[in-house]
Amino acid sequence: MKHAAKSIRAFIGAKNFEESRQFYKELGFEESPIDKTMSYFRVTDTLGFYLQNAYVEDWINNLMLFLEVDDVHRYWKELQSLGLHQKYKNVKLTPVREESWGRECFMHDPSGVLWHFGEFHEAK
Repeated sequence: MKHAAKSIRAFIGAKNFEESRQFYKELGFEESPIDKTMSYFRVTDTLGFYLQNAYVEDWINNLMLFLEVDDVHRYWKELQSLGLHQKYKNVKLTPVREESWGRECFMHDPSGVLWHFGEFHEAK
């Protein structure tokens, strides 16, 4: 089966929808409100996700997203400089780790969604 896909978009929830909307805008994602309970956040022209005003603790506490970046060390420095982990009570940052496949750092959003920001080793 061939998929002529243009994008794939995850749905993530928010414990406090307005706080999460502000958080993702400050992170640099572009918001396109859909209605009063959902927004689409554009990461790039082809990457994005839906943020919805829905919270199920078990779902959010087990939800992870992986965003591949071109330079995880630069991205880590930029995440730190934004100071979101100081501004938002539940935001946590975890420094870059080296793995067999590449490297990654982590961020929990205000609701508890775990973001992995990673860079893969180049194929030899």
